[in-house]
Amino acid sequence: MIFGGKVKEREEITPENIIDRDLPCGIIPFILNYMRRISKKIALPLILCCISSFLLYARGNDEKTRTLTIYGLRGPAGVGMIRLFEEPPRIQGFDVRLEALAGADLMAGRFLSGEAKVGILPPNMAAKIASSGKDIKAVAIIGTGMLSLLSSDPALQSLEDLKGKTVEVAGQGATPDYVFRKILSFHGLAPDRDLTLGYSLPPPEITQSLIAGRVSTALLPEPFATMALMGKPDLKAVADIQEEWVKAGGSGNFPMTLLIADGAFASANPAAINEIIAAVKNSIEWVKANPAEAGALVEKHELGLKAPVVAAAVPKSNYVFIPAAEGRPSLEALFRAFLEYAPASIGGVLPGDSFYWK
Repeated sequence: MIFGGKVKEREEITPENIIDRDLPCGIIPFILNYMRRISKKIALPLILCCISSFLLYARGNDEKTRTLTIYGLRGPAGVGMIRLFEEPPRIQGFDVRLEALAGADLMAGRFLSGEAKVGILPPNMAAKIASSGKDIKAVAIIGTGMLSLLSSDPALQSLEDLKGKTVEVAGQGATPDYVFRKILSFHGLAPDRDLTLGYSLPPPEITQSLIAGRVSTALLPEPFATMALMGKPDLKAVADIQEEWVKAGGSGNFPMTLLIADGAFASANPAAINEIIAAVKNSIEWVKANPAEAGALVEKHELGLKAPVVAAAVPKSNYVFIPAAEGRPSLEALFRAFLEYAPASIGGVLPGDSFYWK
């Protein structure tokens, strides 16, 4: 017989070695009982035929089924796809599993190594990987702008009032940073000259510092903005960052999270990609309709957020599903901001047509 292209000698199956085979536990007693009822001349060939067929079937199934891990991220980026962690999609030919990684850098490394076939990334990191020559596809935008500029400073009434102030920014060199810089420039403020942008604290510590009064003004994404407001209700939002982005030249709300696929895998398995697209879209719709249940699942699957916080933040979090080709204008508006302030962060060029899954 031929398995995987190699010729193997047929292993002789006899009554003496039947019990050593890796077969379901109930089949051997059934066979032995059946042997007692019919003549050995008829029984042995029949048994050998049945066992051989079963082994061929089992081995064939093993060869056809492959493990496919869909990677999410711990934290707010992974919330929209939480339903998949509870009920992985059933895709013919694949054993689908879910895994949440601690950070986008780990995700990028797995795509670059070829280990990751499907996952999520910030748009700039996906663009940078594509610029390196790695064939990856932007499948869909699954999260858009969810930033809030919060302050306890009574003198701060508008963006222009930020002159001479200090703002703690969550995510140096990431989307919030360059979106905010673009908005400040539109309002005639030169970042790093007219005001100070602080990057020394991670989002959870910025949140606690706002609540404790150690920080007066900060730019935070969800759910950290909601956490800050829950801890200190007298904090106020200064302007609407998403609207200010459009005023500054953005095309609709700015993308924050992309569903990404390895290009070779996607081309070879378009049906699997379509199944994943459907599952992620359904998950996002379910999360938006069931924030409390989504929060419970986020905590259950250890994505690093507490259920009540997720439940309160989901309505403000802008989880969406926009096919990447359809959302290309908003992606390119964001990429141009990166090109203006940090070209190397997306590889120095706008991603071409091949970046967008169609």
